[in-house]
Amino acid sequence: MSKVLLVEDDPVVQAALVHALTDLGHDVRAVGTAVAALREAGTREPDLVILDLGLPDLDGVAALRMLRGISDVPVIIATARGGESSVVGSLNAGADDYIVKPFSAEHLAARINALLRRTTGSARTDHPDLVTVGELRVDLAQRQVFRADQPVALSRREFDLLAYLAQRPNRVVPRRELFQAVWGQPYLGDDKTIDVHVSWLRSKLGETAAKPRHLHTVRGVGFKLVAPE
Repeated sequence: MSKVLLVEDDPVVQAALVHALTDLGHDVRAVGTAVAALREAGTREPDLVILDLGLPDLDGVAALRMLRGISDVPVIIATARGGESSVVGSLNAGADDYIVKPFSAEHLAARINALLRRTTGSARTDHPDLVTVGELRVDLAQRQVFRADQPVALSRREFDLLAYLAQRPNRVVPRRELFQAVWGQPYLGDDKTIDVHVSWLRSKLGETAAKPRHLHTVRGVGFKLVAPE
C-alpha cells in the first residue's frame, strides 16, 4: 500500500479523489493548503504527492520548489491549468508528471502506478558509488557503465552527463542546470552541445530519440533518466 499525499483545496474534488484512490488500495492523506502539505511531507514521508497549483495560501509552483528543498518524493501536478508555460514551469520546478483537470480517477491512478513503478525500479544501491537505473549500472568511483551487465565505453563528458542524470532518476533536469553542472559554463540557450552529446550517449546505450528507453527528452525543458516500464 503506497502513502499518497493529496494537496487539493476543493472539498468536492478532494473527497472524490480520496474515495477513489482509497478504493484502489492507496493510503491517502488529504490537505488543502501548501503549508499543511509541506508539514505532512516533512513528517509523514509520503511515497507520492498529488499537487494542485491553485492553492489558497501559496501558488503551487512555489510550494513545489519549497517541497523540493526538503524531499525528493515523486510529484504529480493535478490542475486546471493546461497551458504550455504552466507545464514547463512545473516540470522545471521539480514535478515528475502533469495531468490537466478534468480527469478520471482511473486516469490519475494509472499515472500514480506508472510513476511508482519507475521510482521503485530506479534506486541507488547500498553502495553509495553505484547507481542503478533500469538496465543501467553506473559506477561513480570507477567511472564505468554497464547496460544489462555489458560494459559501455563512454567518453569523459558522456560519462559525466549520464552520471549526473543517473543520480537524479525520474527527475526532469533542465538544460541550463545540466550544462552548468557537466560543462561548468553558463547556458546561453542556443548551444547544441547538450543535444549532440545526448545523441552520442543514446547511440552507445542502444537507444534513439524516436524510441528512448532510459534517456528521455522533455520538450522545451530538458532530459530525464528512467527505468523502462
